[in-house]
Formats: sequence, structure tokens, C-alpha cells
Amino acid sequence: MFNHIMIGTNDIDKSKAFYEKVLKVIGVDGSMDNTTDSGTKRVFFMHDGNVLALSQPIDGEAATCANGMTIGFKCNSPEQVKELHDAAVEAGGTSIEDPPGLRETTMGPIHLSYFRDLDGHKICGLHRPG
Repeated sequence: MFNHIMIGTNDIDKSKAFYEKVLKVIGVDGSMDNTTDSGTKRVFFMHDGNVLALSQPIDGEAATCANGMTIGFKCNSPEQVKELHDAAVEAGGTSIEDPPGLRETTMGPIHLSYFRDLDGHKICGLHRPG
């Protein structure tokens, strides 16, 4: 359904370094830098047909995080959910909500972790057993 998700950042270099460490946990190897004709810097991470893009805001205003927005990364195991969270915290992110672990939901059991990146975006690691 989605082609890509693009999030704004106020420090493209720090954000790139953060996501390189975090996304390596789920198998993302490297990134691609891009500068538009107008000088806007962007970074693209590609994995399994999905793209996460970081961008300086094109309007020149400060990047802000969206209230109510969460970006979820699919993990291959409960251990990888925690590893993603721990890599994010080690890289300067902030742990939020409950500690990484199993949650019983109306959709069945799900292993989850939540953290905020360097710009305050809410990120989730998620693994559905079975």
C-alpha cells in the first residue's frame, strides 16, 4: 500500500547516523544521500521494497513530529523488537511507554517496543508471533 514514509529532521547528519544504527538491527544496510535542486538534503533507507526517507523541511521551517503518528518497523522475533529499542536508546533515542515486551491485544499477542527518535518521532518495533 505504501511507497515510502518521509519524516522531517532538523539535523540530517545526526538523524542519518541514528537511523543507520537502529535500522541495521532489522537488516537495512546503508543509505542513499540526495540533495534536491533547491538544496534540500534527504537520506533514503531502502529495505524489502520499503523506503524510509529523512528530509530537511522544504518550506525552511523547523521539523516537528506529528502528534498521534507512529512509524512501525516489522521485526523477525521478540528479541529483535528489544534489540531495535535498545539500539535506538543507545543512539540517543528516548524509550517511551511500557518496556519492550509482549502485549495482549484484541488482535492477539504482539511483541512491541516504543521509542522517540532524535526529532521526537514515535517509532515502534513490532513482532506478531506465529
